[in-house]
Amino acid sequence: MKLLRTVVIVVVALVFALPIVWMFAAAFKTNVQVTDPTVGLLFTPTLDNFGNVLADGEILTGLRNSLLVGVVSTVLSAVIAVPAAWAVGRFGMHRTGSLVLVARIVPAVSLLVPWYYLFAQAGLVGSYVVLILSHMFVSVPLILWIMIGFFEGLPVELEEAARTDGLTAFGAFRRIALPLATPGTATASVLAFVASWNNFMFALIFSNEETQTAPVTLFNFISYASTDWGGLMAAASLMTVPVVIAAIFGQKYLVAGLTAGATKG
Repeated sequence: MKLLRTVVIVVVALVFALPIVWMFAAAFKTNVQVTDPTVGLLFTPTLDNFGNVLADGEILTGLRNSLLVGVVSTVLSAVIAVPAAWAVGRFGMHRTGSLVLVARIVPAVSLLVPWYYLFAQAGLVGSYVVLILSHMFVSVPLILWIMIGFFEGLPVELEEAARTDGLTAFGAFRRIALPLATPGTATASVLAFVASWNNFMFALIFSNEETQTAPVTLFNFISYASTDWGGLMAAASLMTVPVVIAAIFGQKYLVAGLTAGATKG
């Protein structure tokens, strides 16, 4: 049984890891080598793709914009969603929470036309504001539903004792529940940031040349006549590295945060 479990884990790991390994390897190949199926992982690497991508500067601008939009939208979403999740979990407002979940169920593409019309009328298309607001449409429900289970798993007796000592309900949340919920908040925020970092559709429609994020920058390597595969893989590798590093160093905290609210004592 242990051997079977090990084999399954290895197979699953290879399935998920091979595309990433191929991407990083292709970043050091020429366009001819990338499209040649006979060239595997044994080849003479070149740094020309990274040199051309960094010299162009578009990917660096895209990474900067992705970082700005991701951090601001995640922070604002956490400020809204964490107290809301506490209220839903503590006061049984599950119907209200279900209404917010609708935002995750409704296809985002169905909102692009009305959103574009409204934002265009307000003169916001092409600004960071519209990107942050559109990304919050994804981040707020995500953080909310992660944190509801987390707050429900915290002992309510701690907050009741704090209120007995004279704290208000919000005071008990701020001084008792919120510090205890730090691992869950960190986990939800990281997942929301990754969702924002990888968001392509909203940025494609609502951004311009100055505010386009990294996923849109990657799309620019694809043209009607040809595709710069080497440059695309190099840019994709630069975009992937920060997320991979964050996942490696934050894995322990992510697992702890995701499982902390799984049981009630």
